[in-house]
Amino acid sequence: MTEMVTWTCTGCALLCEDIQVRVDNNRIEQVEHACLKGKARIFGCKHVAVPAVNGAGVSIDDAINEAARILKGAKNPLLYGWSNSTSEAQMAGIELARTLGGVLDSTSSFCQGITINEIIKGTIPSCTLEEVREQADVMIFWGANPMSSHPRHLSRYSYFPRGELRQRGYEEDRTAISIDVWQSRTAKICKDKFYRIPPGGDAEFMRGLMDGLSGRVPKLSFDFDVKRILELAAVLKKAEFGVIFAGLGLVYSMKEDFGLLSEFMDTLNRFSNYSLIPMAGHFNMRGFNQNLYDETGYIYRVKFVDGKAASGVEFSVVEQIKHGADAVLVVGSDPLASLPASISRRLKDIPVILIDPCMNLTSQVADVTIPCSTSGIEVGGTAVRMDGKSMEISPLVQGVNMSDEMVIKRIIEEVG
Repeated sequence: MTEMVTWTCTGCALLCEDIQVRVDNNRIEQVEHACLKGKARIFGCKHVAVPAVNGAGVSIDDAINEAARILKGAKNPLLYGWSNSTSEAQMAGIELARTLGGVLDSTSSFCQGITINEIIKGTIPSCTLEEVREQADVMIFWGANPMSSHPRHLSRYSYFPRGELRQRGYEEDRTAISIDVWQSRTAKICKDKFYRIPPGGDAEFMRGLMDGLSGRVPKLSFDFDVKRILELAAVLKKAEFGVIFAGLGLVYSMKEDFGLLSEFMDTLNRFSNYSLIPMAGHFNMRGFNQNLYDETGYIYRVKFVDGKAASGVEFSVVEQIKHGADAVLVVGSDPLASLPASISRRLKDIPVILIDPCMNLTSQVADVTIPCSTSGIEVGGTAVRMDGKSMEISPLVQGVNMSDEMVIKRIIEEVG
């Protein structure tokens, strides 16, 4: 039977819900409206994972039993990943970590988590992408290049659409600004509103803008036309509804001085109405942070002791792999590819359990591999968009493997 269905894409954290997919006898035959990242999500699993223990093929039950044995015997297991899993699987992961008395962390630990934490706690104001589309007249892409990272961002939500209060669109009603260390594709669209800063110069440039907003002459240690900063400050002051899209360039540069971002937002909001949206990458990174916060009051880096949660940098994935973890469960992530080589190399010395639909670099060091269905393709559930909006995800086809949620629940039964 052939049918055309409307699908919510899990290619990135935009969760575009207008994708048209033709499915014929449980096979995806045609995809419309999706960007290259969305299509890659659908067709991207080149090598399907198979159940294995120490490199030898086994039954799925044997793989699950071995995973449970390793985790139950560990004194300090680390459960890591989660950003490519549904909220239902994430909640099962939280339960497993609590049962084991283990450490729980996600990919947001070394990227957008610090931004999402401030938004969830109310320190930094945020808004929805629909509000951006309908109302925003000034938008700043700071250390962000959505033309590559989130290809439909500008066309669906931020710069190009006609909105309720922005009927003349980008031609007259919207101003796009790029602040970055290089002239990205997004920066080129911003034309003369591109402000190139040196690597690591974000905090100093931000202080310069705050001076300009407050009527003071900015003083920078690097070479930059002060007049351009004052002109930018004037543009920001006149905004009716402004949004900062915070990319990893901004986050990485300001990790040691992140309180300044909250101060900057407060300064902007003395003159206008500004919000910030983190440019989360994985489709449900924000969901993990929100779900864990609802359960524990923390968004990542959590250690469970007697069912109670504690949080600290010592419980981050990096510190745990370096110093603490004696077993690692990886769900929907590829730490061997994403973590620094000096850190990921340590995984070869720790028992690793991988739950994933596909073979990846981490598969090469995994002691146990458990295949699962692909979230958003073969199994549905709930996810949270980059702006905090909860979305329902429907499967496109029926997979042959259990979902990661079901696998984790099976492990809970074995270790409980």
